[in-house]
Formats: sequence, structure tokens, C-alpha cells
Amino acid sequence: MKIIDLYILKRYLATFTVMLLMFIPIGIVIDVSEKVNKMIENKIPFPAIAMYYLNFTIYFANLLFPIFLFLSVIWFTSKLANNTEIIAILSSGISFTRFLRPYIIGASIVSIGVLLAGFFIVPKASEGFNDFRYTYLKGGGKEAMRKSQDVYRQLGDQTFVHVASVNSVSKVGFNFMLEKFDKNNKLQYKITANRIKYNKKKKNYTLFTYQRRNVGPLGDKLTSIEKKDTVFNFDFEDLTPTVYIAETLSLGQLNDFIARERKRGSGNIDTYLVVLYKKYSLPVSAFILTIIAVSVSSMKRRGGMGMNLAIGIGIAFTFVFFDKIFGTLAEKSSIPPFVAVWLPNFLFGILAVYLLRNARR
Repeated sequence: MKIIDLYILKRYLATFTVMLLMFIPIGIVIDVSEKVNKMIENKIPFPAIAMYYLNFTIYFANLLFPIFLFLSVIWFTSKLANNTEIIAILSSGISFTRFLRPYIIGASIVSIGVLLAGFFIVPKASEGFNDFRYTYLKGGGKEAMRKSQDVYRQLGDQTFVHVASVNSVSKVGFNFMLEKFDKNNKLQYKITANRIKYNKKKKNYTLFTYQRRNVGPLGDKLTSIEKKDTVFNFDFEDLTPTVYIAETLSLGQLNDFIARERKRGSGNIDTYLVVLYKKYSLPVSAFILTIIAVSVSSMKRRGGMGMNLAIGIGIAFTFVFFDKIFGTLAEKSSIPPFVAVWLPNFLFGILAVYLLRNARR
């Protein structure tokens, strides 16, 4: 049986690799055909384009790996079924569960690879991919990378900042306000300015039409200065992190970032949690989809491999559709991110158990 295990495992990994090598170039060609005009208009240097497509390859291979994995298992298992190899294996007294062992080993190898890539490799690729899109291709450019209107941030346990509008390119904010409270939630002082500018070289801030109101028990003290240079314990980027910041952080960085954002009262916590939970849920889907694929394709059908592929494509795209829909609902509605991210795996896990029981019979 070890020979058969090795045979199936090799086919599993080889077919999955071939699927990646087949479809990723197709995706690159389609992407180039859509963006070539903008690339020429913006006179993007070739090294930047080459790096973008390297990041594109990693980003989309990780994003669509469930489809590639599912189709590859359907493909080579259907060939085994059509060649009556599966019938021969099961007729020798081997149970269907035992027949699944090399598939589970293959899914484990792929899952570990996807898990490690999601922790360390994909974040860097995501950063390069999104930076290129927003810098050269997306309308609004670098301004669209960050929230620019009505920015509210909690910078510490008792410190709150509001900026009416932000220009992240020139690092200027308008209608700036900072409020500091004591432990009893009583206002200690309030700073306002018509404009705040970050000075990159000096690493400080210049506030224009600066006003500070110190709140005292016997009366308030008001200080007004036309222009004041000062230092705050936050970076300008802290006010408006990029919209895709969570995708660009490794696991440790992402956990630290989420903890900081919770303290700051960020309204995007659900978005960040979706990214975190998907780092774990995506590798688990490899096992679920492998079991579904084997259960669907291990039987001979009148339509042959074409029928199995049609069923497989339908199931694979349904899974990706559910994954995207529930991820978006978690970000935009009251559905808990953990539930939304793991629900597709739960539903398709039930389907996998059902199909597996039918396949055994």
C-alpha cells in the first residue's frame, strides 16, 4: 500500500503544481491586457512592473489556491476512476477511508505551505501588489490609500484626536483637535489648530492658528499662538493607516496592530480580524475541499471527467463566493468576524461528511 500512497501523493502534489503553473500565467496575461494602456501612459519602469507581477503571482496564488487545489484533485482522481484504478484498489480489500490517507497527507503539506506563506510571504507580496495599484493604476492614487475625511483616533487611554480632512501626500491635516482626559474622564486640556503639518526631517509637527485650553477648577486658561512647533507621541501615518494595512503585516505584527487599534477605538477592527482569521481558515479549507473532490470524482460517471470537472468547478466557485460574501458581511454588518470567516468551512465541512458517506457506500 505504501507504493500506492506514494503514487497518489505524487499525483496530488504534481497536479496541483501544474494547475498553478497553468492558470497563473493566464491571469497575468489578462491583467496585462487590462492595464497595459495605463502602464504606458504613466511610464512605469520595467523593474517596477516585474516586481508587481511577482507579487501578483504570490497574491493570487494564495487567494485562489482553493480552486486550484479542488480542480487538481478532481482532475487526477477522475483519471484514476476512468482507468478503473480506484475500483482495483478498493477491490483488494482497502477501505475508502484508508484510500483517503495519501490525499490527507497531501492536503497537510499544502496547508502547512499556505499557512507559513500567509504568515510571512503573502503580507509582503500584498503590500507590493496594493502599493503598485494605488500608486500607478487606481484613481485617486496615494490619496485613496487612506481615509481622508473625519478621522477619529484614540491615541492612548485618555487621549483623543480628530482631523476633519487629511492630505496624506503632503502630510497636512485640517481642523485638528486633540483632547486629553484624566482618569475620571474629566477634560484636562484641549488643543485645536486650523492646520497641522508633519515635518519629516525634524520629526515634529507645526500647528497653525494654535489654541490650547487648560481646564482648571477655578477657571480655564486659554493660550493662542499663530504658529507653534511641537512633538506628539504618534506618527502621521497612525492617523490614517492604509486601507489594506492588515494584509501587509506578518502574524506577530498583525496581532500587535489589532491590539493597538482596539485601544485607539478604531472602527475597522472587524476588517482586521477577518484578515487574521482567514490566515487560519484558508489552510483548513484544503482538507475539506480535498475530501469533497475525492468523494465527487472517485466514481465513474457517464459524462466522464467532464461531468466531474463541471461539478467541481461549481462547488469550488460556490465556496469562494461564500468566503467572499461572509467576509464582506463581517466587515460591513454586525456578524462576528470569527463566525463569518469560519462559516463557509463549517457548511462545506458538513457537505464533505455527507459526500464521503455516500462515496463509501
